[in-house]
Amino acid sequence: MNKDYSRAIPAAWRDVSAVFAALGDEHRQRILLTFEAGERLNVGQIAEVSTLARSTVSHHLKVLREAGVLSAQRQGKEIYFSVNTHFLQKAFARVSDYLETRL
Repeated sequence: MNKDYSRAIPAAWRDVSAVFAALGDEHRQRILLTFEAGERLNVGQIAEVSTLARSTVSHHLKVLREAGVLSAQRQGKEIYFSVNTHFLQKAFARVSDYLETRL
């Protein structure tokens, strides 16, 4: 048993922890799955196909952006979101590496 991490997540895992926390909500998972490869969407486009109110979608987008799951880019008055693929690949590679060492 490794007791080193029983009280705190190591710094190298904080981003992974934030991703898991953000994706722990089914609504946020559905928002993430709304994006096609390379697609950029604004809150209105996502709310249009969602069962959630626009303000609720905005809240979930903020959580996903703060966790690094989505990137945001302002274009005029709109903010467009896209999947932060590079960040997610690095985070999940860290999880995969951890699992590989346990085999």
